[in-house]
Amino acid sequence: MRGSLSLGRIFGIRLQVHWTFVLIIAWAIYIGWSQGGTTEAVLWTVALVLAIFVCVVLHELGHSLTARQYGITTRKITLLPIGGVASLARMPEDPKQELLVAVMGPAVNVVIAGILYFFVRSQLDVLQNPEEAQQFLKTVTAENFLIYLFSTNIVLVVFNAIPAFPMDGGRVLRALLSFRMDRVRATQIASNLGQVIAVFFFFIGFVSNPILIFIGLFVFFGASGEYMMIQQMSILKGHKVREAMMSDFTTLSPDDNLEKVGEVLLSGTERHFVVANNGSGVAGVLYNEKIKEAFQNKRTGLSVSDMMDKDYKTVSPDEELSQIYRTVQGRRQKFFPVMENGELAGTIDMENINEFMMIQAGLDY
Repeated sequence: MRGSLSLGRIFGIRLQVHWTFVLIIAWAIYIGWSQGGTTEAVLWTVALVLAIFVCVVLHELGHSLTARQYGITTRKITLLPIGGVASLARMPEDPKQELLVAVMGPAVNVVIAGILYFFVRSQLDVLQNPEEAQQFLKTVTAENFLIYLFSTNIVLVVFNAIPAFPMDGGRVLRALLSFRMDRVRATQIASNLGQVIAVFFFFIGFVSNPILIFIGLFVFFGASGEYMMIQQMSILKGHKVREAMMSDFTTLSPDDNLEKVGEVLLSGTERHFVVANNGSGVAGVLYNEKIKEAFQNKRTGLSVSDMMDKDYKTVSPDEELSQIYRTVQGRRQKFFPVMENGELAGTIDMENINEFMMIQAGLDY
C-alpha cells in the first residue's frame, strides 16, 4: 500500500503503518487538548491510541497465525485509521478453516478484554451512575486508561461481529452458509446483507455521527468487491494458464534501444514484454511503466537491459489460472513469461485473464 512506513517484522510478517495513521495521532492530540487542556491529558490520549493499535495488531495476528496452520501465508499487516488489514495470500475455501480464521481475530480481543476485566472490575460500578461516569471518563488519565482500553476491545468484538464484508462477521456468515450451499451463493447472500447494513449506516450517519457514513461506504464497497472476486475465482477454477496465455507475442533483446521499444509498442497491443537472449532464454521482463517513465524523462540513451526487471517469476502452462489471479491481485507480479520444457511458450497478464473470464462468463453463465 502506497505511503506506508515499515515497522519491521513480527512472526515473519511485515508490519507497516499507513501515512494516514498520522491523522489519528493528530486527532488524539486535539481530543486530549480540548478535553484536558494539559500535556498530561494529551500524552494519555495518544498512549491510548497506540495501545488500541497494539490490540489491532494482535487481532490481525490472530487471523494470520491461524491461517498459517492451513499453509496460508500473510504478506503484511497494515495499520490504517479504521483498523488493521492482514494481507493473507488467500482465504481458505474450506468452511471450517475459514470459520476458524475469521473468529480468531475477535477471539484475541475477547481474551484481552477478559484479562483487563480483572484490573477494572472494581471501577465498573462507577459507570453505573451516569453523572459519576461522565466525570470519571471526562478525559483519559492513568486511573481510567484501562477502562477505556477494556471498552475499546469490547467495541472491536461487537463491530467485527457485524455480518458484513469486509468485517469478520461477514466471513463467519459465509463460512456458516457454505456448509449448506456453494461458496459463490454463500458469498452473494453475505454480500447483499452487508450492503443493506452499509446503506443503513450511511443514512444513520447523516442524522447522527458522520463517521458512520465512511463506515457505510467502506462496508458497501468491501461487500461488492468480495462478491466480485469470488465470482471471478469461480470462473477460473479448474482452468489452466495455457487456456488464457498469449502465444503470439513479441520479445525484445537486452541491446534494443528506446526507439526500437517505441516502434514495437506502437505496432501492436502488447503493454509488457519478455526480454530474451538469443530468442529463447529469458533475461528479464520490461514493464509498460518503465517504458513510459523513460519516454517522459526523455532518456533516449537507455537500452532495454537498463530498464528491464530481472527479479521476476515464470509460470508453467499447467498452473492454475486462479493462482496467477491471486498473485496479480496481491500486486506481487502482474506479467509472467510462460515456460514449458525450458522454452518460452507464451506470456500472461491480468488483461489476458480478464478477457478469458469475459469469454467464459458468456459461455457458461
